[in-house]
Amino acid sequence: MSGYLTGRTPSFACQADPRFSYCLYVPKAHAAGRARARMLFAIHDTLRNNQALRDLFCDFAEESNTVVVAPLFPAGVGVADDLDNYKYLRCGDVRFDELVPQMAAEVGARWGVDGSRFSVFGFSGGAHFAHRFLYVEPARIEALVVASPGSVTLPTADFDWWPGLRDFDRIFGKPVDWESVKRVPTHFLVGADDTNPAGIVQSRDHPNWKEGATAAGGNRVERLRTLHAHLERLGARASFEELPGVGHELGPVVEAAISYLRALPPRPA
Repeated sequence: MSGYLTGRTPSFACQADPRFSYCLYVPKAHAAGRARARMLFAIHDTLRNNQALRDLFCDFAEESNTVVVAPLFPAGVGVADDLDNYKYLRCGDVRFDELVPQMAAEVGARWGVDGSRFSVFGFSGGAHFAHRFLYVEPARIEALVVASPGSVTLPTADFDWWPGLRDFDRIFGKPVDWESVKRVPTHFLVGADDTNPAGIVQSRDHPNWKEGATAAGGNRVERLRTLHAHLERLGARASFEELPGVGHELGPVVEAAISYLRALPPRPA
């Protein structure tokens, strides 16, 4: 591999849809052919600093031989000036949930990584995406870390998508594979001080308002705790961690996510 295809890479257009792109971190052991790497998707927040997010995982990537893929879902795709569509997986003809498996296949073919299954980390807006992706593609997810989402989709038929799953089959063309959902090691992370409701869906005047939007609570801590409790009752392998003294901060959350991922058992040979 050339120097630009190892370590921190440039951003590459997604061949399935060049409106979207991704950058990677490719660890030395994999690049040298000494060991085949695993794959981790790191999903950005609303500010979309995907390269900076990728960089926070570089040391972990080297020690665990993991190829880190950090997609970029630009603002304004599908609807001009929109900031949020990727968080809800679909907008018009844009299928954000389908882009991740397509990117995994491209990376797998180009860098020789198994793209059939991968871990997923998401922070804030990226955590919106990450936990909703669990409902759509649970069999593809090796491990999942959901960090500080502003709103959550509860596993309930009490509400339509996105607060609930009542019309999930119609939107996604298939039911939720609950047996696969329950097999995914899922860790919920939030700062204990991440209680400022600014910027999250709270009332009917918000453009993303749906009935049930506030059913999980009034802030990120309450909403994530409620989501964890719902999935735990369903038998999911779900754990919850509240970080003392931490607000809506990426750095401490990534550190905690890496600690969780590092403690997981190795993938069977």
